[in-house]
Amino acid sequence: MSATMRALVLTAPGECSVHEVPVPVAAPGEAVIDVERVGVCGTDVELFTGEMAYLHQGHSSFPLRLGHEWCGAVTEVGDGVDPAWIGRRVIGDTMIGDGTCRRCRRGRRHVCRDRQEVGIRDGRPGALAERLAMPVSSLHVLPDAVDPVLGALVEPGGNAWRAARAADLDPGDRVLVLGPGTIGLLAAMFARAAGAEVHLMGVTPDSLAFARSLGFERTWTERNLPRLPFDAVIDASNAAHLPALALDLVEPAGRLVYIGLAGTPSTIDTRALALKDITAVGVLSGSSGLDATIRAYAEGAVDPRPLVAATFGLDQVAAVLGGRRPADAGAGPKFHVDPRQS
Repeated sequence: MSATMRALVLTAPGECSVHEVPVPVAAPGEAVIDVERVGVCGTDVELFTGEMAYLHQGHSSFPLRLGHEWCGAVTEVGDGVDPAWIGRRVIGDTMIGDGTCRRCRRGRRHVCRDRQEVGIRDGRPGALAERLAMPVSSLHVLPDAVDPVLGALVEPGGNAWRAARAADLDPGDRVLVLGPGTIGLLAAMFARAAGAEVHLMGVTPDSLAFARSLGFERTWTERNLPRLPFDAVIDASNAAHLPALALDLVEPAGRLVYIGLAGTPSTIDTRALALKDITAVGVLSGSSGLDATIRAYAEGAVDPRPLVAATFGLDQVAAVLGGRRPADAGAGPKFHVDPRQS
């Protein structure tokens, strides 16, 4: 086996290319995975442009190896790891806690103060590479029914599953999802699977037309949104004014879920939050929703494969991060990378 592999390396804002880097070796408690598929997401774009807050807070620095939405097959294990892991197809949690702090001991390692974030924070290289090393404690096994496309959609799906679950939807409830991007559409799919009446609000005609192609007929812009009673609102947008609009739109005693992040601070009137008796929930990661997402994909309750517009090799990632859409891309919002593809 070669001592080096191909990996995408971000060296400065707007500057990334494919490098030959050392092949990872499984440390004690770890496995090495041959990467099958990787999703490119908004966090990767923010790191590429230099806008990501972690770069200014000291959590992330260049050079940086991106990629946190991935799946692959275990090919090597370190000391203390059951050899039965070899050959298993897996995904991994982006958030890796220190395992010893109070938050980790309470099952909340995704908010561990000293956590690693695969492909995002320093210390844990990402999956836009031919191979990846991960602690086996962070791996989740994929059944045969979950193909590579679905596998690389588990991580964003876990976030969306948590958002839909936080909305606490009963069959027949009406939910409004703000932002028909990858997370918003995934949250809408999980809400629909729960029996809710799903509405989506977006900006561009193309994004709303794509949502309708997925069976979401109730699509709106902010201008023509009907004044209906929404039992829950999920904000999966990046618009700073929408958190306040969500609070205005949700029914008294309803639920707000904030999973989108704007580039500038958002404000809400907490007097309205209290006087309407609203429950508001923030969602950081998909950690606790990964297994449920795998089950939903395997059982066919949710099928997000149409979201993937194109799959390409490592050499095309820089152009996509820079805003170029492949000429043969479909209408979906998500791009996938196959590191084995030339």
